[in-house]
Amino acid sequence: MTLRARLTAAFLAVVLGPVLIGAVFVGITVSEVSNRRAVERLQVATTTVRTTVDAACHELRSAAQIAARLYGGGSAADQASAARDGVATRLATAVQITDEHGTVRSTAGQLIGPSADCASAYPAGTERPHSLVARVRLTDQSGRSIGEVVAGVPVDRSFVSHLGASTGVDVTLLSAGDPLSTETAVRADAIAGTAHGLRGDQVKPTHDGVFVRLAPAGTEQPLRLALSTTRSDSQTLYAVLIGVVVLAGLVAVGAAWWLADSTTRPLAELAGAADRVAGGDLAARVPVRSRDEVGQLASTFNRMTREMQAYVQALTASRDQLRGNLGMLGDTLSNTHDLDGILSVILETAMAATGAQSGVVLLVDGPDGMHPNQLVARCADGFDGRISSLSSIHVALGEGLLGGVAQGGEPRRGRADGIVLAPTEPRCRTYIAVPFSGSARPGPTGGGDNGDGEHGQLRGVLALYDRLGQDDFDDADLGTLRTFAGQAAVAVDNVLLHQETERLSLTDPLTELWNYRYLRVALSNEVERATRFDRRLSVLAMDLDRFKEVNDTYGHSAGDAVLVAFAQRIRAEIREIDLACRQGGEEFVVLLPETDRAGAAHLAERICAAVRELRVPIAAPDGREPWEIQVTVSVGVAVYPDHGGTGQDVLDAADDALYAAKAAGRDTWRLAAGPPRRRPGRTGPATADGVPGGADHPPAGLGPEGIGPDGSGSGAGGGAPDVEAGTGESTADRPGGASHRPRTPRQTRGG
Repeated sequence: MTLRARLTAAFLAVVLGPVLIGAVFVGITVSEVSNRRAVERLQVATTTVRTTVDAACHELRSAAQIAARLYGGGSAADQASAARDGVATRLATAVQITDEHGTVRSTAGQLIGPSADCASAYPAGTERPHSLVARVRLTDQSGRSIGEVVAGVPVDRSFVSHLGASTGVDVTLLSAGDPLSTETAVRADAIAGTAHGLRGDQVKPTHDGVFVRLAPAGTEQPLRLALSTTRSDSQTLYAVLIGVVVLAGLVAVGAAWWLADSTTRPLAELAGAADRVAGGDLAARVPVRSRDEVGQLASTFNRMTREMQAYVQALTASRDQLRGNLGMLGDTLSNTHDLDGILSVILETAMAATGAQSGVVLLVDGPDGMHPNQLVARCADGFDGRISSLSSIHVALGEGLLGGVAQGGEPRRGRADGIVLAPTEPRCRTYIAVPFSGSARPGPTGGGDNGDGEHGQLRGVLALYDRLGQDDFDDADLGTLRTFAGQAAVAVDNVLLHQETERLSLTDPLTELWNYRYLRVALSNEVERATRFDRRLSVLAMDLDRFKEVNDTYGHSAGDAVLVAFAQRIRAEIREIDLACRQGGEEFVVLLPETDRAGAAHLAERICAAVRELRVPIAAPDGREPWEIQVTVSVGVAVYPDHGGTGQDVLDAADDALYAAKAAGRDTWRLAAGPPRRRPGRTGPATADGVPGGADHPPAGLGPEGIGPDGSGSGAGGGAPDVEAGTGESTADRPGGASHRPRTPRQTRGG
């Protein structure tokens, strides 16, 4: 399967999968809700129909009681008048008066049998009732029964429709014959068949989806009724869901096609260009169509091919490839020592394990930090805007809750009631805080040793706040937090050790200047930056004059003191952006970004003057007065790109200018006037302390002091290149001074 197909399939799966699942879920949910609402409607309708029939029975009973009260005696006229008056109340459509023998004496309206008596349930399995009646007994003054009054209403389709209108559902009167219903005849038979098997509050659907519930006959509700309703019409919603799914599918297909095309087309172009480059066509280029990662990849590829065109040799290409691999390795190692990232993971895991809503990790700031010897937050989570920034959380040792935990070295947990918090501490209800200490090794940014000898040096405090559920943190949480605090201590120790090791690998241990290894990297970076922004880069090559005599006269310890004092003087003269490096022995190099030849010449003159005034006190033997050693320096100045097209060319040009300064009598500076001449015998790889190795002899044709065999100082190559004098003196062959080769510490040339 191609990348395009995989991207399309993955996108459709990610987009359409949730849409389809959501549509199915909504459909099922709508169906369930509709069914539940139908059942609820039937439940309410059951109560309503009982109330409606009961109200009808009360009205019939009232009509019968009115007729009984109006019954004046035994005359036929009185009986007829009482019956008519009962119907006139409009509470009944028919009133019938009978004597104690059951003989009908008077009737108003038509009372059709069989009838259902409100006082008892109508028997099931019989012919359906045609009337609903209520009976009232007639008595004489002595209380003896002399007959009864029967008031009734017809049970017909109008009556059933009235029940349906009052309940909001369809009503079917169950009987042995054809049921009387507000539904159609076919559906009424199905409803009747379903209702005969129901008991109690059961609800059951018919084959066509009609929900049926039985309203059984009883006192005040003598009729056996079946209530039915259909669930809400969901067809419209289903149609909308289908339309949404189809529309989402079409949009997803279009988006997937666009995504696959916009992603794979540049990759295909890149693959084709890579094939051309592999075939030897270094002019292959890839069009940059966007500024995203693919566009950056295309730009990087184009830059790589341009560099490969400039460096056609296979060795150079291999070096570039190795450099890229080393860069990837460096990124990996850098991420491994990402302290903030590691602490964030530890904090998030600790919060998840203990159920804390927020937390913070604080480290002891070093003496050179913004808050020296204070706890400063390095990462925090869960405060939701309650703190403005991480830098706002800083606590002095011994201050507040966190400062007390750090100073005492003991964890604390509990509620914030009654404790005094520092103004810069987070506010909370409950808390748990654990200090953590690392090894006793001093670090470049470590704080004071606030821990005891057993636990080592205090590194910081891990604190969590406000456990979910309003509960306090318990001992189990304390044990968990101790574990995470230990991991934080290990992470801090590893990063500090890595930083110290990295610093030692890039600095000279004696002068604390950058070493030769860092010089090569910095020079390459500065040349690349100067090229990209069309700026100047100046290089000063410096060599202490007659330094070998200092070592021979006063000893190597005195020479070391001179080198240290010289390095301090250099640092005092240069800017913060300038880089001072010890190239080896008494040889030093200063890189001056964005500095032209005038600025570099001015700095060279200042350095010569400053070193000329330097006096280095040296302890004399036998308790005599200390000696003061005075030294001078020769400086060579070169500017990129005026004096070379690469960093090495500029460095060689500065070295040539340094030789010219030596030839001009030392204690002066010279500016290179042209590109350097190529000299053989470059040094080998750097030694363990970052100083380049190499032979300890001067260039071919020069004697031990750099003088030519005939004493004229002609040297190899027939003379020094043209340079511009820093003090107006003429150029000359170099009789001695700095060799163009980097040397090991205190390796001298006698100049």
